[in-house]
Amino acid sequence: MNTLGSGNGFTTNGPHGDVEKLLREAVPIGGHKLPPLPYPYDALEPCISQETLKLHHDKHHLAYVNNLNRAERELAAAREAGDCSLIRFWETEIAFNGSGHILHSIYWTNMAPGGETPGPFISRQIDLAFGSFDAFKDQFLAASNAVQGSGWGILGWNPAWGRLEILQAEKHENLTQWGIIPVLVADVWEHAYYVDYRNERRRYLEAWWNLINWEDVERRLLLALGAQVPLT
Repeated sequence: MNTLGSGNGFTTNGPHGDVEKLLREAVPIGGHKLPPLPYPYDALEPCISQETLKLHHDKHHLAYVNNLNRAERELAAAREAGDCSLIRFWETEIAFNGSGHILHSIYWTNMAPGGETPGPFISRQIDLAFGSFDAFKDQFLAASNAVQGSGWGILGWNPAWGRLEILQAEKHENLTQWGIIPVLVADVWEHAYYVDYRNERRRYLEAWWNLINWEDVERRLLLALGAQVPLT
């Protein structure tokens, strides 16, 4: 039995092992789908209105999925034709729309009606990385509020040094770090809050904080230890 990596439990295990499982579960080229919301459109009111949620999920997120699929199919056609003349354009489209698809998918599951309290593992990791939960909250909200233009505040697991880190991501794909796996994301594109809060981003963030699904954050952090980033 061959083992890839150290202590990650991943094995090639012949034609019936993990490699075959990964191949079966891989998303087909141009086959990305919009994940359904895990709650009704009005479930997050009054923090996030039904109008905002419906537009955000059904219009904005769907556009990222459609544009990502188109870019992947165009690149596949270019490979088949041996034509790389538009490679820069399609690679940029994949980076932008693929990042938007992933982050929005995490955003939906990161929220729940009524919110929750942080679980034991995420709490310990927050204390380790930031000193206290209050210090983490202050930094996360400040970082999210201070994103220039459109983007995200992200709490991510950095496997390179084994702890959590807060990032700002402008235009999805910018200001990230290689290997970081997002576990909690705050969408600060204007379409996430303008209908409800106009240009008052900080007020939106403070309301959004009460929606955080800490059970999902705990789940994502534990999965991040095995480099898993689920979209549902």
